[in-house]
Amino acid sequence: MKKENKKTKKSKRIKSSIGGQARIPRGFGTVTPYLIINGAAEAIDFYKNAFGAKKLGVETLPDGKILHARLKIGDSILMMSDEFPGNTASPTSLGNSTVTMHVYSRDVDKLWERAVGAGARIVMPIDNQFWGERYGKLVDPFGHTWSLSMQVSMTRNEREAKRQAAMDMFTQGKHPGKSDQSMTHMLVSPQARTPPVVWPNVQSHSATYHTN
Repeated sequence: MKKENKKTKKSKRIKSSIGGQARIPRGFGTVTPYLIINGAAEAIDFYKNAFGAKKLGVETLPDGKILHARLKIGDSILMMSDEFPGNTASPTSLGNSTVTMHVYSRDVDKLWERAVGAGARIVMPIDNQFWGERYGKLVDPFGHTWSLSMQVSMTRNEREAKRQAAMDMFTQGKHPGKSDQSMTHMLVSPQARTPPVVWPNVQSHSATYHTN
């Protein structure tokens, strides 16, 4: 029985690696967000200031544009690059963002104040919500939307009152996270409004890769 267990473990190790190398890089989960940003270098600085992101690696082109970068926020890895025509468009080109990055925090009010202080704009003020979380929504200077929350203790009456208020807003065609401003007007970074550069021919351009 012990021999069978050892064989099973060995088989699993072989299937999960190629030539002794893991198929999935260390630290990555099953799904990893990849942000396209008009002004990725500035965005990295913002995410460090707003969310305490740590830079794992950055590959840059001679003109300073970022071809690929990896950051870590808490225990999660986030990848990103500058915007290049022919690739996925950034929120500044679309005029909106179709995805919200959600961040759980043990002290969401402290993280909220940090993000707003770094330049994030409030879309939905942070408050206790009917599903039992303290939740709010922000947009960063590069057009990406972030929601921050943590679980909180709420009485049944408090949750029901919050739920009813939310349902009333939806009935009236309103939404607590809806902004009357366009995404373009909400952006605060001049770099975020600059035209995107042409997608590079990586075979004819050298790139520099460094890690921290």
